[in-house]
Amino acid sequence: MVYTPSAARRGAMLVGAVAVLGVLTACGGASDRHSDPMVTAPGTAAPATGTTKSPASATSAAGASTPAGRPSAPALSSGPRTSAPSGGGTTAATDTRCHTSQLRASVGRNDPGAGQENFPVVVTNASARSCTVRGYPGAAFVDASGTQLGADPKRESGSPVTVTLDPGQSAWAGLTFSNPGISGAKTATPATLLITPPDEKDQLKVVWSGGAVPVSGNSSTVFLSVFSPGTGP
Repeated sequence: MVYTPSAARRGAMLVGAVAVLGVLTACGGASDRHSDPMVTAPGTAAPATGTTKSPASATSAAGASTPAGRPSAPALSSGPRTSAPSGGGTTAATDTRCHTSQLRASVGRNDPGAGQENFPVVVTNASARSCTVRGYPGAAFVDASGTQLGADPKRESGSPVTVTLDPGQSAWAGLTFSNPGISGAKTATPATLLITPPDEKDQLKVVWSGGAVPVSGNSSTVFLSVFSPGTGP
C-alpha cells in the first residue's frame, strides 16, 4: 500500500502514451489520403497532362458516337435546274433560242443581179442576253388590210447553222425572187413583210419599201435562205 501512488503515476503515464500514439496514427492516415496527385498506384496510367479528347471524337463503351460526335448528313449536290413543261418531262432551264419578243427586224438594201432581186432579211438581238437563231425564217407579204399577197416563200437548199447573237448583234437570211419585168409574173406592191423567227409563232412586222413583188404566174416563186451571221452578204 506504500507504493500505490507510484503505480497510479505509471498508469497515468501509460494512458497518456496510448493517447499520443493514437494522435500520431491519425495524422499518418490523413497524410496518406492527401498524397501528391502525380503519384499513382502501380498498374494505373498517369493522368493526361497536355491534351484532352474533343467531344466530337468521344465514344461510348459500345463504340457508338455521342450526340456531339454524330457525323452530319452529306450535302446534296446541286445540279442543273430543270422545269417541267405542261406536257410532262423536263427541259433545261437555260433556253438559248431567240424569241420574237427579243428581236427586231429590218430589210436591207436590194442587191440585184442576173435577173434576180436579192434582199437581206435581218433580225437583231434587242434584248440584254445572248440568244441563238438557226435555220430558216418564215415570211409573208401582206397589203394594208393584212391580206397575204402571193404564196408563202419556199426554202433554198442550205445547211442550217446555229448563230449566236450577243445583245445588238444580227443575223440575216436572203429573200430573192425573179425580176417581174423579166419574168412577166403578175405583181402587187406589199405594205408590210411579216417575218417569223425560227421555231416561233409570233411575227415581226417590217414596212416594205422594195416595190412590186411577183404574186402569181410564171417565175413568181419567192425564196428564203438559212440565217447567217451579220447583216448581209
